[in-house]
Amino acid sequence: MTRFLTAILMFLGLAACSSGFNDLDKVPEPMGRFLLGHTIVVVKDPEKGPLSREASDEEWKSVMETAIKERFGRYDGDKYFHIAVRVEGYVLAQPGIPIVASPKSVLVVSVTLWDDEKQAKINEEPEVFTVLERLSGETAMGSGLTQSKEEQMQNLARNAALKIHKWMLENKEWFGDASLMDPTTTSPGWALGDIPTGEPATESDT
Repeated sequence: MTRFLTAILMFLGLAACSSGFNDLDKVPEPMGRFLLGHTIVVVKDPEKGPLSREASDEEWKSVMETAIKERFGRYDGDKYFHIAVRVEGYVLAQPGIPIVASPKSVLVVSVTLWDDEKQAKINEEPEVFTVLERLSGETAMGSGLTQSKEEQMQNLARNAALKIHKWMLENKEWFGDASLMDPTTTSPGWALGDIPTGEPATESDT
């Protein structure tokens, strides 16, 4: 049995956690000297779970890149770190499934972080995350009944980025001592809507 199918069996029967994305409208929690460098998303024939809608590799690449950049591009440190994400598998709940089944959408990704200065991986083995759709009035009966494929994918990608963020915050020591930053060239960061216009949020945008 593949890692993805094992994750599906473990999680499909569970209700999704209500996490929300309201934190994007705030200055991010301090995370050392972190500044987002390259966002690398690899999607190559991910495993599609049972009864799932179809989504192309390019669609997953685009939505996952956007979710990573909007969350981590808020940081304004002085040391670049790169985030590499591989989409391993997914289920996008379909419409027309009986309500009693309450179909849920699921995304499985693996993540590797890189320290630009050291030109080295931070975590030698990829960290694997299994992400459920965010619980809301629309998804309580299964998002396939209430959301488009694009909405499901955005929901899952944002939840994946949030879960990655929480993992990184649990390991702040990876990103250096913020007290060493020059306050004239760095800042605590911005809310998503307050990132200065015309200023690149990530190294990959320069």
